[in-house]
Amino acid sequence: MTKRDRIEELTKKLKEAARAYYSTGEELMSNYEYDAMYDELVKLEKETGIVLAGSPTQKVGFEVVSQLPKVTHALPMKSLDKTKEPEALAAFLGLEEGMLSWKLDGLTIVLTYENGELAMAATRGNGTVGEVITTNARFFGGVPLKIPYDGHLVVRGEALISYANFERINEKLPPEEQYKNPRNLCSGSVRQLDSRVARDRHVEVLVYTLVESDRDTEEFHDSKEEGLKWLQSLGFTPVGYKMVTGGTVEEAVREFSDEVETMPYPVDGLVLTLNSFSLSASLGETAKFPKDSIAFKWQDETAETTLTEVEWSPSRTGLINPVAIFDPVELEGTTVKRASLHNVSILKELKLGLGDRITVYKANMIIPQIAENLTQSGTLQIPDTCPRCGDRAEVIKREDVEVLYCTNPGCPAKLVRSLSHFVSRQAMNIDGLSEATLERMADEGFLNGFADLYRLKDHREAIEKLDGFGEKSAQKLLDAIEASRHTEMYRVVSGIGIPGIGEAGAKVLQSAYAGDIAALRAAGEEELAGISGIGPVTAAAIYKFFRQEDNQTMLDDLLSFLTIEVKSSEAPQLLKGKTLVITGSLNHFENRDALKAIIEEHGGKVAGSVSKNTDYLVNNDLESTSSKNKKAKELGVPIISEEQLLEIMQLPQ
Repeated sequence: MTKRDRIEELTKKLKEAARAYYSTGEELMSNYEYDAMYDELVKLEKETGIVLAGSPTQKVGFEVVSQLPKVTHALPMKSLDKTKEPEALAAFLGLEEGMLSWKLDGLTIVLTYENGELAMAATRGNGTVGEVITTNARFFGGVPLKIPYDGHLVVRGEALISYANFERINEKLPPEEQYKNPRNLCSGSVRQLDSRVARDRHVEVLVYTLVESDRDTEEFHDSKEEGLKWLQSLGFTPVGYKMVTGGTVEEAVREFSDEVETMPYPVDGLVLTLNSFSLSASLGETAKFPKDSIAFKWQDETAETTLTEVEWSPSRTGLINPVAIFDPVELEGTTVKRASLHNVSILKELKLGLGDRITVYKANMIIPQIAENLTQSGTLQIPDTCPRCGDRAEVIKREDVEVLYCTNPGCPAKLVRSLSHFVSRQAMNIDGLSEATLERMADEGFLNGFADLYRLKDHREAIEKLDGFGEKSAQKLLDAIEASRHTEMYRVVSGIGIPGIGEAGAKVLQSAYAGDIAALRAAGEEELAGISGIGPVTAAAIYKFFRQEDNQTMLDDLLSFLTIEVKSSEAPQLLKGKTLVITGSLNHFENRDALKAIIEEHGGKVAGSVSKNTDYLVNNDLESTSSKNKKAKELGVPIISEEQLLEIMQLPQ
């Protein structure tokens, strides 16, 4: 292959990856692979002098393709030049002062305020044209709807979904619908056509740049840091940063590196920008990069090892997911021996075979992934039978991605995973039934559906003889199952596997139908879509679920064992219109989810970060020096203990 051919190949691949990344949030390749290809393309273009039309080294982002209204940015947003060498950051600064901050891995948005109110929010789009998302942004944490400043103001920030919320949302989705990473989820959430969905995704925004205002930059002493502090005083949440000089920037990089694993949000590096507004303006920009800022990406610590096995893991929806097993290696201070391969397409692209020498790394210093297959034997056989039931497995294509699927509708793996979800804390909350225990009971023939859990008492003697069980433990399990028979509608609805409905959605339905599951089953699609928090897609899924004959039979059988409390009245709405933030350890509640549920039951809303819109910060350590306590004190937000909150809600302590 000539250098010219390689340039064409790289340009095509990178353009396809950029199109997916910027327009739909999908990732066709890892950051590691993209960076390597991009660097190779830059090198080849310099060597040959050939730059093809549409080269990603010359063009930023890609055309937006959603149905949202479009807007042309007054000031185009360009990509940043990048380095992986801390020494290059010191050289970039020279004698100037800089601001080193997290490079957040979310979706860039631009917020415009006029006369103290949010006038428009837009995505970055291709850097020149973005999408208008104002209605959705009104529900994002960290986006004040009104600010104490009457002039014109434009700020840039990053829309993010925390790892905790990412896991919470993914838990409620079947594996084939789960998002690969928080950025994908955030991209889809920010650009939702239904703002109710955006509201429920808990998107948060951290701001990092004051773009325009009617105030002269001299009022900020020509300091971007002062501008960021001013934004904070208006109610925005700024990105974490450190002020640096050429002599301190390398130490600051090390400090940020130590903090990566504790970051609640995904990051993919750091950004260094000159602190002076006037100096930045005087430097201008190149065709692609601004000259006042540079991105730093950590050198991915890679390790070479040997692929020993590919484990195929069946899910409750029938997907059989590949996981790479390799000789243990040390990466970023931990021992790693497994990495998800996600799907058959990725497995094929890597040309894997058992015994191949591979290099592995941690994406963003956290998630183990295969970087490269050095051997590329391509000898790995994709199984044609399900590893759990032995029935036929076939490779099918879903949205241009190949996946392995078990064709057996009665596969025990599907049953066990469904049962595991049904008995979980978010659903029926039955203690003592681990996935391994459920699998053994399914193998014994005790369990073939949800209702069979309530028939386990008929197998008491056999259960007592199972490994790990005895008379007392069997009785304890049967007591837990018996206790779960008296329940609330949301637990049943959350547990039975309605697509798109998890605990939060089930609580919305419980509130809408006062806990009457018969009314929910009889509801029409239009009626369901009219419920706040239930969009048209979810409404269609609910309606379809309850119309399927198998599901009707399953539910009739299950409900014959249950007594569901029908709530005729709600808890007093003593927190109606109030926004609370929870932090620190709890004394009266099992976890934050339990406290959040009580707050929502009493009309309140729980946010993830403190802002001027926060009414209370709940923290039992009132003198804590945590960032949330500091922010609350700065903004004058009352900090209350659990006991004080219970008193407000008029609940016993």
